[in-house]
Amino acid sequence: MNRKKTSRQRKDSVVRTPFRLTVRPLCLALALIGAPAIHAQEEDVRLAPIVVTPTRIEQSSFDLPVSIDVIDKEAIQTAQPQVNTSEVLVRVPGVVANDRTNLASDLQISIRGFGARAPFGVRGIRIIADGIPLTMPDGQSQSGNIDLGTAKQIEVLRGPFSALYGNSSGGVINVFTEDGPEQHTVTGSAWVGDFGSSKIGLKAGGQQGSVNYVANVARYDTDGYRDHSAATRDNFNSKLRLDVNDYTSVSLVANSLSQEAQSPGSLTKAQFDADPTQSGTSPTFNTREYLENSQVGAVLNHKLTTADTIRLAGYGGVRTVEAYQNFSFPGRGALGLDRDFYGLDLRWTRQSELSGKPFNFTVGINYDYMTELRNSWTNNAGVKGALGRDEDNSVFNFDQFVQAELGITDRWSISGGVRHTTVEFESDDHFVVGTNPDDSGSLKFSETTPVLGVVFKVTPALNVYANAGKGFETPTNVELAYASTNGSVTGMNFDLKPSTSNNYEVGVKAYVGANTRVNAAVFKIDTKDEVALFTFASGRSVYRNVDSTSREGFELTVDSAFGNGFKGLLAYSYIKATFDNSFAACVGSCTTVAGPNTTVPAGNNIPGIPENTVYGELAWSGFDGMSTAVEARWVDKVYVNDVNTDYADAYTVVNWRLGFKQVSGGWRFTEFARVNNLFDEKYSGSVVLNDSGFAYYEPSPGRNFQVGVSASYAF
Repeated sequence: MNRKKTSRQRKDSVVRTPFRLTVRPLCLALALIGAPAIHAQEEDVRLAPIVVTPTRIEQSSFDLPVSIDVIDKEAIQTAQPQVNTSEVLVRVPGVVANDRTNLASDLQISIRGFGARAPFGVRGIRIIADGIPLTMPDGQSQSGNIDLGTAKQIEVLRGPFSALYGNSSGGVINVFTEDGPEQHTVTGSAWVGDFGSSKIGLKAGGQQGSVNYVANVARYDTDGYRDHSAATRDNFNSKLRLDVNDYTSVSLVANSLSQEAQSPGSLTKAQFDADPTQSGTSPTFNTREYLENSQVGAVLNHKLTTADTIRLAGYGGVRTVEAYQNFSFPGRGALGLDRDFYGLDLRWTRQSELSGKPFNFTVGINYDYMTELRNSWTNNAGVKGALGRDEDNSVFNFDQFVQAELGITDRWSISGGVRHTTVEFESDDHFVVGTNPDDSGSLKFSETTPVLGVVFKVTPALNVYANAGKGFETPTNVELAYASTNGSVTGMNFDLKPSTSNNYEVGVKAYVGANTRVNAAVFKIDTKDEVALFTFASGRSVYRNVDSTSREGFELTVDSAFGNGFKGLLAYSYIKATFDNSFAACVGSCTTVAGPNTTVPAGNNIPGIPENTVYGELAWSGFDGMSTAVEARWVDKVYVNDVNTDYADAYTVVNWRLGFKQVSGGWRFTEFARVNNLFDEKYSGSVVLNDSGFAYYEPSPGRNFQVGVSASYAF
């Protein structure tokens, strides 16, 4: 007999059932790989990449109780345009990396749903390059600083252990610059493509005595796939390492980013269907952004004993932004930001034994500080007009952490850690004019985030692991910036609270034979007070906290070498991200958080997070330096608003690449050709959430071509 479900039963069916279902793929993966892995136990497992992100010690990723994937230099630099990290992050399950084809908005990156809400820039994910954070203390990151032309490895950490990196660590992207080659080497490179796109670069590196160096400068130009989307980006990145002696080394890193980009804005569904190449902004306002970012850092590593190492890192930088938006109200429409930032990180690592078993631990503290001068003016036809906002904002974090790993037996090991984070925001309002009040204020948050993981070695080629931990994410300065879309309402949104989460993961890592690596994991994330976008209107993004959300999913990676030059990669992600409780929300135009006009029911999908994503690649390399590959990506439909009434359609994109290389004496030459979106799929590769004008869609290019060459000389 059918019975009507109670509200509790309905909630259980929405929230709990998907997680139970995701366990089944993991059990199936265990069954499929278990027997071959047992037979492979006597083989030497050589394919596991070495990583440092989870424990801050170089270790095989195979032996750690975490989900971590590594993108190597070959994948980053071979027959790739090397413009945006989205080119390669799509290879990692659990990661959604969308190129907005709009440099004024940066990439749209999320890890297990963290960061999906960002209207521009990167939120909720820690980005690090050569030990120097590219994420500010408030949790906001800029991916444009990452130089793919010198990157040797990108590590992507997901799950509970990310919390050991502090505030807004829904995941960690850690980029490592290559060392200079043994000989002094100069490399010139260039490529051209559709939409008036091109990139030129010059790289130099080498070893001179105890000094190793590498430096790269590059310029990217494009007219843009869409109207009013032209851009120019200049990048510089360098690393110099001095090996003082056998115990001490010092690395100096410096990078800069200079960018001018028009902003085509997003489109409504009707506009997207009619002509995806059109601009969604009015030519009257000349929407665009100017960006300058420079930073330097130094990392000292000193071996105290054979077991003990001290690491001290310091960095500093400046960032300026000037942006013109698609509207004009008194004192609004043009935005200026001037930021100064710096930080210090000190840690002590000990690698030793306890009762004859491996015992490693790291203790550290870090301090990061950012000050920001924020102004806004009237946008008078693309020219700054009257001042409407003038404030000094600052934010700092002070963190302490400890993490350790212990081999309990030959088959069991345990890892864990705890981090205490304090984040404080302060705003000093200088625009106190007439009826405009003093909106100064401050906020202070603190949280302790423990994590614990365990690994059981079933065989030398099969490991099973589990972990759990807490997470912590404060609102960013951008999310605090506006309490309302109403132009007469000023001040920051000091009612926002940080979100906290409980994270759980169970996984398996295995080798099937000697040439196939399989990673699989199921996870569950319960978040309280998630910071969610309330509405986006007139250039103002207003945020609020929602009571609770759930994310449950399954991830699978299969990486295999088939022989005869063939290699394959499959990365699959399933994630069900939902609101646990109903809440009042805004559809269309709302002026304050207190005045929503609709209700989001419990069980609705969190927008911006596709339920399924698949990346597959089949590559071949053979005679005379020739290589080729087919890349395919399928992304499920993506809801674009909290009420789930609109969505971007699912899409499949196939790319093809071809490369050649030749070596003659000290010379090395490479050539490549790429066809992106081979079958000319019409799709919206990224979205703008909860837009008040229903302009949710950011179209991606149709079929397009690129060809490039490089020449290196070693002397």
